[in-house]
Amino acid sequence: MRKYTSCNLCINAGCMTNRIVKKTAVFMVVTIFVTAIFMNTRLFISRADNVSDLKKSIEQKQQEIKNTQNEKKQLQSGMTDVKSMIEALEQSKKDLASYVTQLDQNLGEVQTRISEIKEMITQKEAEITQTKAELDEAIVKEETQYQNMKIRIKNMYERGDNFYFEAILNARSFGDMLNRVDYVEKITESDKRMFDEFRATRQYVEVCKAQLESEQELLEEAKKNVESEEASLKSLITQKQADIKAYEADINNREQMLREYEAEIAARDAEIKELEEISKALQKQLEQENRKKTYDGGMFTWPAPSYTRISDDYGMRMHPTLKVEKFHNGLDMAAPGGSPILAAYDGTVVAAAYSSSMGNYIMLYHGDNLYTIYMHASKLYVSNGAEVKKGQKIAAVGTTGRSTGNHLHFGVRLNGNYVSPWKYLK
Repeated sequence: MRKYTSCNLCINAGCMTNRIVKKTAVFMVVTIFVTAIFMNTRLFISRADNVSDLKKSIEQKQQEIKNTQNEKKQLQSGMTDVKSMIEALEQSKKDLASYVTQLDQNLGEVQTRISEIKEMITQKEAEITQTKAELDEAIVKEETQYQNMKIRIKNMYERGDNFYFEAILNARSFGDMLNRVDYVEKITESDKRMFDEFRATRQYVEVCKAQLESEQELLEEAKKNVESEEASLKSLITQKQADIKAYEADINNREQMLREYEAEIAARDAEIKELEEISKALQKQLEQENRKKTYDGGMFTWPAPSYTRISDDYGMRMHPTLKVEKFHNGLDMAAPGGSPILAAYDGTVVAAAYSSSMGNYIMLYHGDNLYTIYMHASKLYVSNGAEVKKGQKIAAVGTTGRSTGNHLHFGVRLNGNYVSPWKYLK
């Protein structure tokens, strides 16, 4: 009995083990099947999102291409017409101050345009770098999708046309059959989405290529425009130099020109003295608030560091065209147009303005009735009331005002009078 009972228990245990194994196997199959459905569903959703995102990116890039083409048209239509500018200036040549002011305005417009185009070039170069990176990434993605599709097509071919049909017919129940039908539909939809995503990626690659080509064309157009505008700028400056020299060289204008020169210097000095008076009032107010600005006696930095040649020194000199001895109240520092003008010392901007004589100019107050003046700039980078530091870029060298070439006229005033800048530069 014991032996029989023992064998019976073993048989029963074996049967239970088989049932457990079968249940486990069924559970694993079901789990794998459900997971497969879930994963394909997620893949389906992911691909749907990818296709939607790609379509949005394609539309965005197509709009960017249109914007780039419009920018190119604007560049082409906005070229400076130097001939028309010069013709328009003919009537104002009789009044030299009016002529210089109008011509400087034209020069400023051309210089602003050059700066804008150069800024565009910098921006487009950055955009081209980004577009190239996006194109490279899209090409890699396209190749990956292509390889995945080849594998998928190969698997479908090896399984045959009846694979899905047999899978449905082998269902154990009606509910199982519905689940399998749903699963087959999801796989079919996933395959369709895979193809749609691949097609959208290919379209995205093509639009990236078109955008890159459009941006490169705009970049080349911008570079040509900069060259053309710089030539226009040079032409206007040359015209200005020639007209001023011709006016000054005309013997019939000599006496009139001398009067104009003296009136011009008087007007310039009056303007500067007025600025000093305004500054004094402000300094008095600061003194009452215990915030008086003082000059500590330090040496100035060289205000035109790009070049150190003095084209005209401080002091009495023979005027090159008037042929009379006149006082030159500053240093003329020859330097390339557009090169930096630096604040000679810490100070406050008393004036950042324009006059037909000084052109674009800046006046700084350093404390204890000490001022520095910077004339004939092409651009001003600071405004009234700003605090500047020694060596800070405050303007760019130019030839605005009564000037016949790019240079910085640098003046120093102490207690209401011009003094030699060399005392502070040595």
